[in-house]
Amino acid sequence: MPSVDTLKQSLIDAGRILADEGQGDLIFGHVSARLPNDAEHFLMKPHQVGMEEITADNLITVNLEGEKVAGDAPRHIEVFIHSEILRVRPDITALVHTHAPNAVAFSALGRPLQGVGHEGALFHAGVPVFSETADLIIDQARGKAVARAMADSDVLIMRNHGIVTAGRNIEEATVLAVFLERACQAQLAVEACGGAKHLCSHDDAVAKTGRIMPQRGKVFEYLVRRNAAGDA
Repeated sequence: MPSVDTLKQSLIDAGRILADEGQGDLIFGHVSARLPNDAEHFLMKPHQVGMEEITADNLITVNLEGEKVAGDAPRHIEVFIHSEILRVRPDITALVHTHAPNAVAFSALGRPLQGVGHEGALFHAGVPVFSETADLIIDQARGKAVARAMADSDVLIMRNHGIVTAGRNIEEATVLAVFLERACQAQLAVEACGGAKHLCSHDDAVAKTGRIMPQRGKVFEYLVRRNAAGDA
């Protein structure tokens, strides 16, 4: 179980990675993680700052009702994506919600994600889609609807809106967001050329998943190093 300080640093790193991957979207989008040994409260990126501007001091603490209980910065109105999924998913501790541009564009096609490349193959079992509304998730009822659509999946595409990814830690949730956006980008490129004629087979997709998914932690560590190198 990480310390609170370690958890805060992971959220800071996650925000910088997502911004670096083109998922920052100005001051919108958010990341969250349950507090250690406290399933009822979570740390969350505040509103009015960019993903890359998360600091240990501006993170806020929120409860499962979506109420801010600590921190000076304002809360995102879409807090209910986090509170309602965390409420019904005790198996996860962290969430990412971004308006990943390729995923948003791909969602408008209304087509299933395919095994175009490595990343697409990782989602060969299918990605659920939330299509009840393309509006913001501004209350508990809508948050519950998102949680129902996600069910026991670790990824969700919100049609004409963005993505949600879940993890047993923020590292997993962040890398899944990177993988999902890259899978959508690859398929968009293929769709622009008339659609895929060759796709990864089911057996190969299963094998790839077994080889790549266990490396999520190492991928996160690499992305942290890359970000640090860019700042040097």
